[in-house]
Amino acid sequence: MRTGELGHWWHSLGGPPPPRPPLAGPAQADVAIVGGGFTGLWTAYYLKRSAPSLRVLVLEAEIAGFGASGRNGGWVSGFFSGPPRLYQRARPGGYAYLQRAMFETVEEIERVLASERIEADFVRGGHLGVALGPAQLAHLREAISAARAHGVSEQDLRELDGRELAERVRVQGAIGGSFSPHVARAHPAKLLSGLAAAVERLGVAIHESTPVLEISPHRALTAHGEVSARWVVRATEGYTPSLRRQRRTLVPINSSMVVTEPLPEAAWEQIGWRGSELIGDEAHVYVYLQRTADGRIALGGRGAPYRYGSRTDGRGAIAASTVASLQAKLAEMFPAAARTPLEHAWSGVLGVSRDWAISAQADPRSGLAWAGGYVGEGVAAANLAARTLRDLILGESSALVELPFVGRSPRRWEPEPLRWCGIQGVYALYRRADRLEQRSGRPSRLGRLVDSLSGRV
Repeated sequence: MRTGELGHWWHSLGGPPPPRPPLAGPAQADVAIVGGGFTGLWTAYYLKRSAPSLRVLVLEAEIAGFGASGRNGGWVSGFFSGPPRLYQRARPGGYAYLQRAMFETVEEIERVLASERIEADFVRGGHLGVALGPAQLAHLREAISAARAHGVSEQDLRELDGRELAERVRVQGAIGGSFSPHVARAHPAKLLSGLAAAVERLGVAIHESTPVLEISPHRALTAHGEVSARWVVRATEGYTPSLRRQRRTLVPINSSMVVTEPLPEAAWEQIGWRGSELIGDEAHVYVYLQRTADGRIALGGRGAPYRYGSRTDGRGAIAASTVASLQAKLAEMFPAAARTPLEHAWSGVLGVSRDWAISAQADPRSGLAWAGGYVGEGVAAANLAARTLRDLILGESSALVELPFVGRSPRRWEPEPLRWCGIQGVYALYRRADRLEQRSGRPSRLGRLVDSLSGRV
């Protein structure tokens, strides 16, 4: 089994493409985008499509798609993170407005893939929430009820009984579930490669191996010289703490992935899962799964969530205990897959704001713009954020600039060691809440308390 490196998605393509040249020296641009993941590439794409004369540069410390954009579970999800109260505070009905925009984003990504002829194994098969026991079923029903209160219809999200769920997929121990059509499967590296090529066809220069050290008004200081620009866009997500004076803006939370070798047809006959739905359970420390186009199961979970000082391991190292935990969860849910070896295991970091919610902003005075804090939902949310940044930068008066995540400034994370203790403690308590719920069959008051203390509700 391979471990670390950039993960299965890039490995399945024979590795990333040849590196693009770094910045040659000081430069000028209309828009300098710091970060070559989904936020940066989508922002460059929409800016050049709307205003072809703009000089747009993308500055990437490693390779385009090096971070979470190339290491995630391949979920193009129409759902998003953050407490509804934050979005409601920004504008009446804000949560429902944002939710509808996210649903439409999945369709927008599908449209762009078709128009740019990007083959990314994209299938809009929907999402299955799987309740593994009575406590998880209670969580699932509570989530559906909360969604209804914010205008999510039964066509958008509905409950499945055990029989309906089994018709789609047979998960050991599942007693019910939910289904939403607003989630699609994708191969992240194929999507990134195709998007980067589309951006370059539009005339955007992507400079790799060009770490940015500091961002300030109209200026990005790189290891190869200074870039002066009317706008500087921070699109660094989980790697934001590497920038000067940004260590407490977002924290990098580790998420880990394993992928099996292709399953034999006999195993798929037992499992079902013919519709390419994305699957997640309803635990506090949840797992998320994809059936890949070539017949594997990719499964992800949090593992060791945070490293002291917001440090990141860029090469995707993963602890043996995390691999064993994810492999055990896979065998628990799908006994028919237990004998299929794992082919690759890796990790990556996602960006989390202190209030667990998305934000985007563009200040015309300083020329500084940013988006991030997707909390693991960035494959789709980055597209919506990028279209919003485009309109903000171009001064367009559109529905997007009225989204309730625009203009938010989440408070900074606590300094160390409070930050490390708090994050480690939250995940330890969530794991304890899951164990209590598994034993009792009832939702744990501990889980609700941690939700409240951590700011997730």
